[in-house]
Amino acid sequence: MTSAHPARFASTGFLLFGILLIAISLRSPITGVGPLLDAIRAELHLSATQAGMLTTLPLLAFAFFSPVASKLGGKLGLEQALMLSLLFVASGLCVRSFGSSSALFLGTVIIGAGIAFANVLLPSLIKRDFPTQITTITSIYVLMMGAGSAISASLAIPLTGFAERLSINVIPSWALALASLVIFPIIAMLVWLPQLKRHTSPSKDTQKLESHSYLWRNSSAWQITLFLALNSFLMYIFISWLPTILVDKGYSHHQAGVIHGVLQLFTAVPALVLIPFMGRIKDKRLLTLALTLMACVGIIGLLLIPSQAMIWGMLFGFGAGGGFIVALALISLRTSSAYQAATLSGMAQFIGYLVAATGPMIMGEIHEQTASWQLPLMICAVCSLFWGGFAWLAAKDEVITSCEEPLSLAASESLS
Repeated sequence: MTSAHPARFASTGFLLFGILLIAISLRSPITGVGPLLDAIRAELHLSATQAGMLTTLPLLAFAFFSPVASKLGGKLGLEQALMLSLLFVASGLCVRSFGSSSALFLGTVIIGAGIAFANVLLPSLIKRDFPTQITTITSIYVLMMGAGSAISASLAIPLTGFAERLSINVIPSWALALASLVIFPIIAMLVWLPQLKRHTSPSKDTQKLESHSYLWRNSSAWQITLFLALNSFLMYIFISWLPTILVDKGYSHHQAGVIHGVLQLFTAVPALVLIPFMGRIKDKRLLTLALTLMACVGIIGLLLIPSQAMIWGMLFGFGAGGGFIVALALISLRTSSAYQAATLSGMAQFIGYLVAATGPMIMGEIHEQTASWQLPLMICAVCSLFWGGFAWLAAKDEVITSCEEPLSLAASESLS
């Protein structure tokens, strides 16, 4: 009996390590593109709309592949499906770096599909294997997502310069910089291999592919969905256009890249702050409202006082990153089974990323029409107020049930 405990602890620790490495691979392939958009446009002669599609395509892939992910997890098992997602991300990174416009867009779609699978399945895996540590584990893996984002955004320009100094002519220097990100999913796959050897089946809840169509008629499910949707809408606008906004406001490309990287880093900081006490907060409404207002202040600050962009980037990153952590945690906390969590995750991410995909294109088009970033930033500020309203509603202390009658979290815990 005693010898089994260290083995179980080691197995759990290795599983958690694998989850964190997967998390690093989930945002870095997208955030590394923003600082390189000007170089990519110049090399491939892309229009502003085509350049915006480099961020929009992964979001569309998130939207359309997310509903498939829960069924994939139920059929293959969560571990096998997550390995497949890593294979998609790694393959897409390689294809995207071939140096042609067609490969660029095809690889971006493949990356988006792989990330979509992992985005949906990780909350279900955490609910199944870490049912008493949902908020803590969610915070940690979001921290790793933010760290990967910050690394890719901050190193994009330096890696391009390094590639130019190497005088490699096979592919463009920007493509080599983007290709370097494949190291993240490769390491994650190597660490994840022991999970496949276990051949662990999904929990009974995950295997039970009952219809959860009632979620589409449930007001609480829609509140969580719209909370995540507006969070993603604003976040991907800034991921796409912040470097360009800053350059237009007088910053150098290097300065814009650094501030963009700092914003990405601060999306991870809430994980450090929230880990110690988030699980103890039963009513998370004030927390979610504070996070959304913080992001709103960051947007307004960038609009009115762009000279302090570093501060506004930190505030927006902290608020958006914290909101994302809470949104993912609510998907697990407000559901009653692992499969219900995966289904709600699929619904929320389908709608959420579909909405988010419109953000970069809409704001890019408004900028082109007005030749200014003032109106796009004003629209973002207004959207952040609606985001705060849905955050308040989504964070209610109730569990979603199949009979569409809300169940308090305390009652849910007593039943289990």
